[in-house]
Amino acid sequence: MRVGVPKEIKNNEFRVGLVPGSVREYTAHGHEVIVETGAGAGIRASDADYQAAGARIVPDAATVFAEAEMIVKVKEPQPVEYARLREGQILYTYLHLAPDPEQARGLLKSGVTGVAYETVTDDFGGLPLLAPMSEVAGRLSIQAAAHALTAPQGGRGLLMGGVPGVLPAKVLVIGGGVVGTHAARMAAGLGADVTILDRNARRLAEIDDIFGGRVKTRYSTFEALDEETDAADVVVGAVLIPGASAPKLVTREMLKGMKDGAVLVDVSIDQGGCFETSRPTTHADPTYVVEGVVHYCVANMPGAVPLTSSHALNNATLAFGLALADKGLEALRENKHLRHGLNVHRGKVTHKAVADALGLAYVPAEEALRA
Repeated sequence: MRVGVPKEIKNNEFRVGLVPGSVREYTAHGHEVIVETGAGAGIRASDADYQAAGARIVPDAATVFAEAEMIVKVKEPQPVEYARLREGQILYTYLHLAPDPEQARGLLKSGVTGVAYETVTDDFGGLPLLAPMSEVAGRLSIQAAAHALTAPQGGRGLLMGGVPGVLPAKVLVIGGGVVGTHAARMAAGLGADVTILDRNARRLAEIDDIFGGRVKTRYSTFEALDEETDAADVVVGAVLIPGASAPKLVTREMLKGMKDGAVLVDVSIDQGGCFETSRPTTHADPTYVVEGVVHYCVANMPGAVPLTSSHALNNATLAFGLALADKGLEALRENKHLRHGLNVHRGKVTHKAVADALGLAYVPAEEALRA
């Protein structure tokens, strides 16, 4: 199969769909890989590095989309990109369609087979292709919060870990999954006073064991959410419902009870955000203020550390990507976990949570693939 890697064009996105080491794996399987010139610049990988791995360098994205049978990306296609997609082509990338009806319409119109990293599953009920970026985003959320807490950024002027004789910042993490656990790990490591809210009692017990009591846990109720947001200097939103829009857990009214200069970091923003006042921002202009609370809602947080992120992502996506290249649609028919990643196919929405969020007709993936 001819596999194409275009340069990412989303604002301040420096990751790349395939690192040179992955290209070498694809070519070892007998596939041709074409890479847009400069695609690896963000990870300090030159065109010569890709050529040494067996890739053919092409001058522009238009050539990649025109020639490739399968496109491997990182972020969801932008309008100019999904206009270039076509039926019979496989798109393998993050899609996050639930909060993005415009992209969904573009993909459905194109007829492309869209496999979304974020909904591929594993035998343990996890999301293995989302996990590495969740780990990165969780850790970055605390770096971002620590910066936003400083007075020049409009924050309260707090040092995350305090100093002897001065209390540290209070950090509330909403959600005890991969993002939340890594955010808590970073915040606790800096010396912050950390609390995790979650509605899964078993997960809260696991977190208590993981951190040995260094992080507080609390069952999430409306009352708990009110009390903890009022007390917090930083709130990290780390809520995920696979494929669906994130629930709005922190309302605008709740912001009025928060401290002036407190910081919200919405890691759920790719799925629409879990704060009512969230809207996507970019690394170029990452924050804004509502009701005196600083909001950080960058929609591609791991793009700020592309070298780490690209390699971590490729470690997770490579095996499934090779299966798609080796077997095409048959890989989706054979592997239920990869099939769970199928979001759109030949003009049909094939993931129920996506269809429900967008108010569109749902066709089970198995049925769409048979047709």
